[in-house]
Order: sequence, then C-alpha cells, then structure tokens
Amino acid sequence: MSFNASIAGADDLVRLHLSESPHGASAFAVKAAERELARVNVYPAPERDELVESLARHWDLPADRTAVANGSDELVLASALTLGDRSSPGLVTDGTFPGYRTCLDRIGRGSRVVPLDVAEFAEQLPQHGIGYICNPHNPSGSVLSREDMDTLVSAAERSGVPLVFDEAYMEFADDATPQARDYLDGDVPVLALRTFSKAYGLAALRIGYALGPAELLAELRDTLRALPFSVNRLAQAAAVASLADQEFLHQTRQANADTRTWFYGELSERGREYLPSVTNFVAVRVPDPAIAQDRLAAGHGVLVRDASLFGFPDHIRVSLGTRTDLARLLDALDEVGQ
Repeated sequence: MSFNASIAGADDLVRLHLSESPHGASAFAVKAAERELARVNVYPAPERDELVESLARHWDLPADRTAVANGSDELVLASALTLGDRSSPGLVTDGTFPGYRTCLDRIGRGSRVVPLDVAEFAEQLPQHGIGYICNPHNPSGSVLSREDMDTLVSAAERSGVPLVFDEAYMEFADDATPQARDYLDGDVPVLALRTFSKAYGLAALRIGYALGPAELLAELRDTLRALPFSVNRLAQAAAVASLADQEFLHQTRQANADTRTWFYGELSERGREYLPSVTNFVAVRVPDPAIAQDRLAAGHGVLVRDASLFGFPDHIRVSLGTRTDLARLLDALDEVGQ
C-alpha cells in the first residue's frame, strides 16, 4: 500500500470538473502498469481473465457474473445494444448523467425520460426494454435508501426488464449503503456498473466492469467481443493490483470523507448552500452556473462543471480536490460574484 496525499496535474489548471481523485492510484497499481510497458507489442488478454477472476473473488461471485470493459461508458453502450427487449426504448431519469440517453438514442433504440421519482420509475419500467439508474446520483451526490432499492429491484424482478445501476461513485459511500451487489446472489435482472476511474484513481487507463446474472453477463460479453482488445494491458494489470491494495482504497475513502466535511464547513462559513453528498463531488448553489463555470476557468484557471447541463439549475458540481485547490475555488467564486 502507498497513499499519495496529492498528485500534481498536467498543468496549472485546478481540475475540479471531472471527479478525478487528487490521491492518485495505488503505488502497486502504478508499478504493475509500468511493468507492462515492456510488453506493449503484445495484445492484451481479450477475455480479461486475470481481472475477471480477481473481481469474482473480491465480490464473492462466480466469474461468469462479471464482465470487464473500457470504462463503464463502454458498458452503458454495450448494455443498450444488447440487453432486454431491443425493440422497446430504454427508461432513464431526468437530471442525471446524459450518457444513458445518448447511447440509447444513437443506436436507434430510443429512450423515455421520467422525473427523479422512484415510484414513477418502478411503475414505468415494465413498459420499457431496459432501465438505467445512477446511484449514487450524479450530480447531486445523493444515494437511494434501502426501501427505494427494494422498490426498483422488485419492479425489475416482476417484469423481467433489466435494470442497470450505475455505481461509479459507490466506493465513496458508507459501507452500510444499499447497493446492487446486495441483490445479485439470485437471478434478478439487475446489473451493477463499477469503475476504477474514481476511488481507485485509474481514470486515464479507462477500465470498468459489470456484475449481474450469468445469463445477462454472457450476452454482454458477446457484445464486448466485437472489440476484443479494448481493455489495454496496462489497465488490466493496474486494476488487478488495485483490488489487492484495499488499504489504499480505505485511506482514499477516509481522506475524501474528511475533505468533504471540511468543505461543508468552509461553504457554510461563507454562507453558501450545497447539496449533501456521499461521493467525491459536491453540488454548490450559485446564481448562474454557466457564468460561474466560464468566469472561474477564464479568470482563475479553476475548472468546475455546470450542473444545469445535467438538469440541476443553479448549481455547479465541484470535485473534492485538495484543500488548497478548494480554497482557491471558494476565493475565486467570491471574486467573480458567484
């Protein structure tokens, strides 16, 4: 285990717009990737066998309930292409990550958007071919309760419609937080999408994975075989090493939680409103998020995300970077009148 308190960026910009980890990656993961540089002339394992086995052990699931891809984005596309009744549109929620709808619409499957309401989503799911839920939610940082998860999973089980939970930020949540894995010992049509980009700090290597029923995962892997070498050699090795270094993950999670608490306090001292978050970002209220985003970047070199692009007006999404960077953001917000 090796924990890096701060990792320098590629330039002088303060990158608080992509939920990147300021803590880097496990030193073991970096070394594993470096070793693979000597074999860049050799194609990576197309079935990602070693990583699949490592994930199976980590999650206490059979290996046939796992699929690995080039980031969870590739899994969103593959699931949209593959799962459920492909003649029926997918169901997504308003005010969240737009990638689900983009994939469904671009492949001609189509999508229907409903409000961020669990009861309505569960009611509508049987009339659709597949459903997508972002949990923890991006960009609000909220998380579903056990009751909400039970309602959604029951709707998928009764209807047989695959329900995909995008859990990219779940590693930052408390251990007691309900998650899709809690429902995967049976054969309910529920998938969890996870990534090594966030808490594990491997964003540049682009590696994600899915957990779910063997039948659905077999279909997903068949689709992924259209791009057999999409998960590069460095990424596979680094991910295996990351899973073996859970102490690094633990320290990253704790550091993130401490910074989040500190940031809440700084926001409150300045009279700024925010949405409570379980993730590594916080949605901060501002008068005009588009203007705030542009002025922060142009005048102060601070990058944030306009959350109105996700359907959350009057907020910017701020990644939990270093405290120095967050203090720079807060001062810059005051200066630009946002």
